[in-house]
Amino acid sequence: MRDLRVLIAEDNTMCRLLLRTMLSRYGECHLAENGREALIAYSTALKEGHPYDLICLDIMMPEIDGLTVLAAIRKAEASQGIPASDGVKIIMTTALSEENKVLAAVRAPCNAYLLKPIERARLLSHLRSFGLIGAGRESSHPSSGQT
Repeated sequence: MRDLRVLIAEDNTMCRLLLRTMLSRYGECHLAENGREALIAYSTALKEGHPYDLICLDIMMPEIDGLTVLAAIRKAEASQGIPASDGVKIIMTTALSEENKVLAAVRAPCNAYLLKPIERARLLSHLRSFGLIGAGRESSHPSSGQT
């Protein structure tokens, strides 16, 4: 399996770095501190022909919120003729317990969502279900924490 290209869009520095720690063994991780940076990184990667395989996208971010970023990404994929099944896998992350925000993300659609603190086992389970990592790729990783 080839290395993943991952974009982590999270305004909380600690959460951003912990997600990078959890995911960096599987490939190259790029970081965005807000929704505007996330959209720029996504667009640049797509234009350069090196799209992301996975985006971890916080729902509540400054400048442009995660739901708006999600909608823009899905619109860009549709305009380029990228079938939904071939689009970037997006996991929405949130500390919110607000059901309406999570439902909006699922309808947009995201591929999954995780409530904070993010459990490494749940994150990796989603990556396996997307086919981004194999069953054995998570063993003996030093970071077993949460974000």
